[in-house]
This record gives sequence, structure tokens and C-alpha cells, in this order.
Amino acid sequence: MAVIITTAALMCLGVVMVFSAGETLGEGPFDRGILASPELRQAAFSAIALVTLLIVSVIPTRIWAIRRGKWFQPVVFLALLALTLLVLVLIPGIGEKRNGARRWLSVGPDAFGLGFQPSEVAKAAMTLFLAAWCAWIGPRIRKFWTGLLPTLMIVGLFVGLVGIEDFGTAALLALVGACVVLGAGARIWHLAMMSLPGVIGIVYLITQRTNRMQRLLTFLNPEADPQGFGYQPIQSLLTIASGGWWGRGLGAGVQKYGYLPEGRTDFIFSVICEELGIIGGIAVIGLFAVLLWQGRKATSGAPSDFGRLLGLGVTLMVGFQAAINIAVVTVSVPTKGISLPLVSAGGTGVIFFAILIGLLANVARAAPIETPQWDSGPSSVGRADRTLIPGGAA
Repeated sequence: MAVIITTAALMCLGVVMVFSAGETLGEGPFDRGILASPELRQAAFSAIALVTLLIVSVIPTRIWAIRRGKWFQPVVFLALLALTLLVLVLIPGIGEKRNGARRWLSVGPDAFGLGFQPSEVAKAAMTLFLAAWCAWIGPRIRKFWTGLLPTLMIVGLFVGLVGIEDFGTAALLALVGACVVLGAGARIWHLAMMSLPGVIGIVYLITQRTNRMQRLLTFLNPEADPQGFGYQPIQSLLTIASGGWWGRGLGAGVQKYGYLPEGRTDFIFSVICEELGIIGGIAVIGLFAVLLWQGRKATSGAPSDFGRLLGLGVTLMVGFQAAINIAVVTVSVPTKGISLPLVSAGGTGVIFFAILIGLLANVARAAPIETPQWDSGPSSVGRADRTLIPGGAA
């Protein structure tokens, strides 16, 4: 239950801060209608995401495991669907370009302005498939040619297709994929041996786009281009610093009025720090820490290899993305287009993260809890029997 409560708290905080960050001196969100208002759309998507989370949390995760002798494997179908969407979004005329990157697929009439990022689908699909695949091959993951190499090729396919337009998400997928493979029992020296091709791939993805190299150079010296590539990181730091310890007050932030780009999305943590202060930022980090701790408990107590690897993948996906986003807005790493999970504006992100956390809640519920049971019989006074009690809290 703690997983669901913590997730709901982050979603509610996200809706409140999206409303605050989207405030303008002109018309309000209720004057524009739900389709034209990013704030109302975020509230609607968050409500849908919460319902989705509750539904997913009660559906047995075993339906996603690879079953021997079955021709239809849902997790394989989901992975193929995600890969197909990643290919489609790269095709001019099908994929939609926003902010200089082709990452979106439109849904419905143009008047609705609805769309989604296939990379968000890829996060859920790769996490599920990798957990199911590694659980299926079992100890074979320790064999390089028949276990590890095919697994890394699957991860590399997801990473490569995403990385063409979205380097930040590609790095996230690679990091989570490597950790899940390691958690499945792969040999460390096998992974180290494969790190060279991985580094070559990262260098290629960085150098194929001029703006990626420029962001890296800007990170080293933001003041060199304060009105260009350095503008975003400088404004982010100013936004955080202007809030002090206790903040200006909810809704009283100034930087959101045209000074801080992407304040509702990738840089919403900066707005949180400005309005709620450093204390508010620490509270947000604390909520993620609680979620990660609960994920660790669910993972360590999972009754099957598939559940353990799925819990590990989901926990790392949420934790690494939150850490990367906070590192970006505090200018600890170069700027990347990666959101704060469950908090930043974005319907696709909040719904697919809700699906992942619903799976984590399901793993936590299935995990046995060891509690001492005392036998009141005269022959066993003072002796505790440890009994497995199914149905651990999510």
C-alpha cells in the first residue's frame, strides 16, 4: 500500500505544481478548456494514471512471464509493438517534431493536440521483456554467446532506436538494462568486455548531433553562452537559489513568467525549489526515496525470478530517471530532455510510469512477509516459529 500512497502523493504534487508553473498574466487554465489547457489535461491524465495503477496492481504479473509451449506471449507482443512505434516515429510525415526532436506520434484530430512519445512505451516494454527474458533463460545468462550476447542485443536495439532522437532516455534504458542483466546473474567481466562497444555507441550518438556536443561544452562553462545554450542551466540555478530554504510560497514564483523555459516539464523541480524552497525539494526527494525503499523491499521478497527482476527494473527506472532529472536541473550533468517521473507535465509519462509502478505494487503484494508466530503450547514456551504470511502490503 505504501507504494500506491507514495505514488499518489507525487502525482498530486505534480498536478499542483503544473498548475502553478503554468500560471500566466493572461487567461487562466479554466478559461481555455480541458483540451487547450496543459494544466487541466495533466490533472485528467493523472486521474487516469491513478486508476490505471490500481487496475494493474491487481492483475497477476505472471501473465507477462514467458510461458513454455505457448505460441502467444504478451510480453513479446508488447516489445514488438514498442519497437515498431520507435521505428514509425523516425519516419518523416509520421513522427512529429517538437523542440527540434522527432519524438512524438499524434493521436486523433489535430484540434485535440493529443500525442505520445514511443520512448515512454519503450521504458515499460523493455523493463517487462528484459525481466521475462532473463527469468526464462535462467542460468544461461552466465554464458556469453547463448545468454548474455542475445540479451544485450535486445537492450541495444531499444537503446539505439531511442537514442537517434532522445539521448537522455537512451542512456537511461542502457543503464537500467545493464543493471537488470547484472541482477539476473550475468558475469561482471562479460559486461565489462562489452563496455567498449557501448562506449563507442555513446560517442556516436553524442557526436551525430551538433546540439548534443554543444550542450556538453556548455555544461563545462555555462557562462560562455549565457543567452544561448547556457541560458537554460543558468536560469535553472537562479530559480532554485531564489527560493532559499523556505521558498517564495506556492504560486508566488517569478521565474515561470517567461524566464525559465520548460518550467512545467523537464525543469519543474526548479519551480518546486523556488516556491517551496530547498525544504520542498528535499521533501520531493524524500518521497522518491520512500518509493525506492519500498521497491527494494518488494524486489528482495519477490517469490519468483521474474518478479524479482521486474521489481528491480521498475525501481531502477524510476530512481535513475528521478536522479538524472534532478542532476540536470541542478546543473550537475549536461542538459537532457528527461522529465521528473510522476511530477512533470506529460500524459504519456505519467500513465506509463503508473503502469510500471502498478506492476511493482503487484510484486510487493505477492512477496511473503516473515513474522514470528508464538506457539502457546507448554512444550514450546519461549520458542518462535517464523511463518511465511502471503499477501504483503503494496
